[in-house]
Amino acid sequence: MPPSQLHATFLPDLASPADGRLLFYGGEHPHRAAGELGLPPGDTATTRLYLQGDLTEVTGIAIPARSVLTALARVASRPDITPSVAAWARVAGAVADDKFDDLDKIANELPPEGHAAPHSEDHVWTRAAAVASFVESYTELQRSDSGLNLRLVTAQHTDPGDVRVNADLRRYQAHGIAWLEAAAEGGAGVILADDMGLGKTLQSIGLLVRRAGGAPHLVVCPTSLVGNWQREIARFAPQLTVHLHHGPGRTKHAEPLLEADVVVTSYSIALRDVKLIRSIAFDTIVIDEAQAIKNHRSRTAGAVRDLTGRVRVALTGTPVENHLAELWSISEFVNPGLLGGQTDFKRRFADPIEIGRDPAAAALLRARIDPVVLRRMKEEVAADLPPKIESTVACTMTDEQAGLYKETIREAFDEGLGDGITRRGRVLKLLTKLKQVCNHPAQAIGVREGDLAERSGKLDRVTEMLAEVADEGAKALVFTQYRQMGEILSEHLPAELGVDAPFLHGGLDQAARDRLVDEFQVGEGPAILLVSLRAGGTGLNLTGASHVVHYDRWWNPAVEDQATDRAHRIGQTQTVHVHKLVTAGTLEERVDELLARKRAIAEAVVGTGEDWLGELDDSQLRKLIELDEGGGY
Repeated sequence: MPPSQLHATFLPDLASPADGRLLFYGGEHPHRAAGELGLPPGDTATTRLYLQGDLTEVTGIAIPARSVLTALARVASRPDITPSVAAWARVAGAVADDKFDDLDKIANELPPEGHAAPHSEDHVWTRAAAVASFVESYTELQRSDSGLNLRLVTAQHTDPGDVRVNADLRRYQAHGIAWLEAAAEGGAGVILADDMGLGKTLQSIGLLVRRAGGAPHLVVCPTSLVGNWQREIARFAPQLTVHLHHGPGRTKHAEPLLEADVVVTSYSIALRDVKLIRSIAFDTIVIDEAQAIKNHRSRTAGAVRDLTGRVRVALTGTPVENHLAELWSISEFVNPGLLGGQTDFKRRFADPIEIGRDPAAAALLRARIDPVVLRRMKEEVAADLPPKIESTVACTMTDEQAGLYKETIREAFDEGLGDGITRRGRVLKLLTKLKQVCNHPAQAIGVREGDLAERSGKLDRVTEMLAEVADEGAKALVFTQYRQMGEILSEHLPAELGVDAPFLHGGLDQAARDRLVDEFQVGEGPAILLVSLRAGGTGLNLTGASHVVHYDRWWNPAVEDQATDRAHRIGQTQTVHVHKLVTAGTLEERVDELLARKRAIAEAVVGTGEDWLGELDDSQLRKLIELDEGGGY
């Protein structure tokens, strides 16, 4: 007779250690009891255990070791759990904290219910053997030649069979779904890092479809993509019900979330409502634009890591924007402990690779992550994608801009830049002001009185370019990192060109953003869409454009590429022309030259934005920013 309370035991698998499962059994509703403990969903399993000397058939919930570890470790000190659950929770805690020396002592505390799986006739697995099997199952990912890793690598080239999505899957997309499914079944978290525009959203929806029918799935994404995910699920998998957990009217209760197939929310709401969302055991958790958690110390990263799910998937086209520590942070979400602790990772991988250029360390890291990080590039799998032609457009300064530029530099050095944190802040403030002068004097001084034309060489040049685009019946995206500049453009371009130029920025609500995207994508929609780089630089599908203009430079190639690939992605049928505006003779031109020479390492060194420039001394700074009198203004 099964016990009346929830117990736990491990079911080893000799042939395939990764397929070992921790079984929670006993009581009338083991699934419900496990859920009340905050454990992730598992599979219903019926097996025979030796209980009080008798071979007894029990039905319970079976969960992979890696999937259950973090959540189980959290309940170790609860007074309302049975000794077998408490002992396995202590095992999980020791493994999570790398305290493997404690396992022998904990194993001796396992009661009979905690190691009740038959080993052979009339024999059960010993305490020590059961714990060792659990550890072996958990550490399968850390052995590059393990059966699980072999399955994952093989799945990257496997046909998944029928996937019920409304799309003609490309071969690499079908393989991606097969890989995601193999990882989910094996209890491994994964990072889908395909080049931007190759359909990461579609592949992850394919996984959600394959795993639908049990606990709800969760998608966490930037605010700008919440509506996009809702539309894409409705388009590719209308059979899935979606609950949008967003906006001021969102629910404060779990029931509506539990009733949906997929819950879609943003990083900001996941942080704000972490208590509610953490109370739900999801089947699959997908985080989109996963570089949002690249800083492992951020509150957002901590909140996302604390969510409970059976399967974890991170989507990012730029798994390393700045440093290898970002890869560690994303990996720590999908596979806690796979790359060791942060200090250990820095010592073994980050420093040798980034500082020492150590090929052995790089090869070791590659072997560790290859099975769980899938990255395909456009040139490899989408040869039919139209070309992308990039050009740098040199713009001249007006006399007004040149005078304001030189005056800004003179005032900054006359006042002094200071040192330490103060210096860093003043340098970045100076650089921002100079970039704004290059954009338009009205942005730099904060006043938009009088005409906007003929005061900025850059504005005049982009007006000419966009007039040609509109005349040929094409469409253009214009990216700026400044909302004020976007507003200047949205006022100037319609007046000069007689065309609509709506502005998609972070101040718009989700419905307004979605409407702008939908209107731009249709043939009769506006020829120009102005986009804030922060609000629309990631995730959106804007293949209606054949021209992309970077009005001002973000100075991080990865971020600019993400923005460009709003247009250069699957579904694009036209050549995409990318125009990067640079004001000649200024810091814009010199930083552009620097990045062109060092693009191979820029993604690892430059970082997001201009923070790296704050480290320059006065001499280096002057050389970078002073106006070249021969610059052509």
